[in-house]
Amino acid sequence: MAAPSKETTPIVVGTQAPDFTLPDHDKKDWKLADHVGKKPVVLFFYPLDWSPTCTKENACFTQDLSKFSKYAEVAAISIDSVWSHKAWREKMGLKHTLLADMHRTVTKAYGLFHPGANISQRATVVIAKDGKVAWVKVEPDITKERNYSEVEEQLKKLG
Repeated sequence: MAAPSKETTPIVVGTQAPDFTLPDHDKKDWKLADHVGKKPVVLFFYPLDWSPTCTKENACFTQDLSKFSKYAEVAAISIDSVWSHKAWREKMGLKHTLLADMHRTVTKAYGLFHPGANISQRATVVIAKDGKVAWVKVEPDITKERNYSEVEEQLKKLG
């Protein structure tokens, strides 16, 4: 049996978060380096726009955005296109940033690639102000929503 690849092995707490630039829902470059150092960053990786769990989850992100944004910069990442993000964001009334990782480079760099489905895992990565990974949680069942209060607790710890 082959060893798990780096692409599918979640990034380790305490390591430097890989820098990246991805287009957001408005085709503007979003650079991690522009946010690190100012406050923590939360990256919500999710499988697909328009799917039932991701739709419900992103509606919750927007509804509870202030719970997270008071502590950190928030961005959600999926493998969908900028155009899908834009249409979905408008249809859903989403307020948070959606980043398009169509080539899966960030998903793979963070070890969150789900090769069987060619999508990302449902995972949360909290990056401290110093640019190091402070917390990682991959949901064991990709069809289930993440625990938002768990994320908020992690952010409170970073103060």
